[in-house]
Amino acid sequence: MRAWAYRGVASTIAAVNIVVLGAGAIGSAYGYQLSAHHDVTLVGTSAHVQAIRERGLRIEGSIRAGTFPLKAVTSLDAIAPDTLIILTTKVSSTVEAITPIVPLLSPSVTILCVQNGLYSERLVSDLVGDRAVTLRAITQVGAILRSPGVVEHTVAGYTLVEEHERAAAIASVLTACNLDGRVIPDMKVAMWRKVVFNCVINPITAITGSTVGGIVEPGLAPIKRLVIDECLAVAAADGVTFDDDFMALIEQVFASAATVASTLQDLQKGRRTEIDHLNGAVVALGAQYSIACPVNAALTTIIKQLEAPGRRG
Repeated sequence: MRAWAYRGVASTIAAVNIVVLGAGAIGSAYGYQLSAHHDVTLVGTSAHVQAIRERGLRIEGSIRAGTFPLKAVTSLDAIAPDTLIILTTKVSSTVEAITPIVPLLSPSVTILCVQNGLYSERLVSDLVGDRAVTLRAITQVGAILRSPGVVEHTVAGYTLVEEHERAAAIASVLTACNLDGRVIPDMKVAMWRKVVFNCVINPITAITGSTVGGIVEPGLAPIKRLVIDECLAVAAADGVTFDDDFMALIEQVFASAATVASTLQDLQKGRRTEIDHLNGAVVALGAQYSIACPVNAALTTIIKQLEAPGRRG
């Protein structure tokens, strides 16, 4: 473990103790990849954990499909020094996931927040303080939880890690396991870029009931434009500006996407969505800067109504 020292990247990266906290679809996709070279523990729901214990983690799709015997638990009673914790819970479940492990942390532990949302890592750092290092990451890995113990790995993707003295070693661990870790100097820009995409795609495709590719329907152009304009206004007030044409990028990147966005998946399964940390967070930050965001506010309200018990099964 010490060979991967945070102070520099060793030429040969030794086995790292890795905990994937919130191992659903994305967490499981990370876990099985990392288990090729490292000691991985998945922390997930009781049904998912039981299935993995009984049959192994089944990975479907074209990316290293197979069954993988991973350690899986529903909770932790100890965290070793130097552990890398990869947090992949929904942002709405962050406090619930992190609070029980706070007493187990030590300063050599790193929590890598591989999550959506606007400044979502602050939920973790507020709870953890100086008990561990909290870093933000952004993933382009795609996966779908088909059933307990079964995950379809849909997109190989890459992982952006915020700049820090520990970041290069973490990125090397990810890259060596086909997760393409990249240290970036300005996580804030990358965060805002993904937030803009998520604020357009997630609520709109959830309301229309379409795949991600459905976002390119011509009739949706006016509402997409309004969402983007509000997001960019708040981002600019927050110190981030873009030269990107987000309307064109959405057409180019997502036209052929046959996957279902996480908000619609959550609604279909009767779970809380992350809308408060996407469009809702833009609205809240906009209010701080005296920028009205009525379209993002309306989308947030609609999704929250759809979350109501009995509306979706």
